Amino acid sequence: MIINSRFFNRSELLGFLALAVLLFVILPLSLDIFRLNLVAKYLTYAFVGIGLVLCWGYGGILSLGQGVFFGLGGYCMAMYLKLEASSVANTKIQSTPGIPDFMDWNQLTSLPFFWKPFHSFPVTLLATLLVPAVFALIIGAAMFKRRVGGVYFAIITQAIAAILTILIVGQQGYTGGINGITDLRTLHGWDIRTDHAKFILYFVEVMLLFGCICVAQFIRLTKLGRILVAMREQEDRVRFSGYSVANFKIFAFCAAAVFAAIGGAMFTLEVGFMSPSFVGIVPSIEMVIYTAVGGRMSIFGAVWGALLVNFAKTSLSESFPQLWLFGLGALFIAVVLAFPNGLSGIWADHVQPRIDRLLASRKSKSAAGLIADGAPAE
Repeated sequence: MIINSRFFNRSELLGFLALAVLLFVILPLSLDIFRLNLVAKYLTYAFVGIGLVLCWGYGGILSLGQGVFFGLGGYCMAMYLKLEASSVANTKIQSTPGIPDFMDWNQLTSLPFFWKPFHSFPVTLLATLLVPAVFALIIGAAMFKRRVGGVYFAIITQAIAAILTILIVGQQGYTGGINGITDLRTLHGWDIRTDHAKFILYFVEVMLLFGCICVAQFIRLTKLGRILVAMREQEDRVRFSGYSVANFKIFAFCAAAVFAAIGGAMFTLEVGFMSPSFVGIVPSIEMVIYTAVGGRMSIFGAVWGALLVNFAKTSLSESFPQLWLFGLGALFIAVVLAFPNGLSGIWADHVQPRIDRLLASRKSKSAAGLIADGAPAE
């Protein structure tokens, strides 16, 4: 009762339970490990979608560069895994044993200083959260303190995504270049390539996802969440009320960056590599489409959007690989024109009212039956 009244309303609680049953029970029991690993890959984008709900849906800050933070989180995890796979014993045939293979190919003779902290797993976990958060803080402070917003901010985030992609590709000796960081094998000696490991990682990811859902829901229900909505609707009024609009925008942007980074780190663990193809403009726009399809005002809608759009992408790519991009564009146009609030809006506007009317009708008939049964005979 406390959860229903204070944290989730009835519809949200039903959505929470339905998603939990699907991800924890139905999919693991009905899919083979290959398909389950595909679902795990889809869910990594759901972390980005949850962050975009807070940033874009509630804060009104459209970021077209979330792939940057997804990639930063993924690269932090990949650096740790690559160093573990690049032990002296595993790289003894190299010119310089003990460093990643792509560094040896590019004639580096020692490990760069910024790679050395990633020998430690706790430092890696901390960096996975802090590096994207600090980067988002720098960008947010530079933009929002100068009141840069709207389409200008969206374009700037696109430019940052393009710049970071070019930087990663150009610094091949330090980042792996266009191929990225590959051949990731173990986590603390545990082989992450086995079916058993993928099964366990799936459940770890799902638990992290529900943890992020609860954190996002908590933010949404606090005074901070209400201020974000007010800021989206009437920014000047919030500013004249004495609130620092820039600081609230920075917080929302940093929170979205951290959520995206968690998804990127899990992507690296699930798929076994990280490359600049997940950092640039195209994947960033796709992440926005996942959120828009699910509903940019719905935390659960973002998860469903990531699952459904990626499932459609896989299905169409297998059958009609040339048509997928046209389908994605048509889907985005349909969202903008036909159902701007996404799947969650369709549910809230058309499905939920019918369910409520049906339940109310049954309740009234049941009450009428009880009254009739208890009425005194004449």
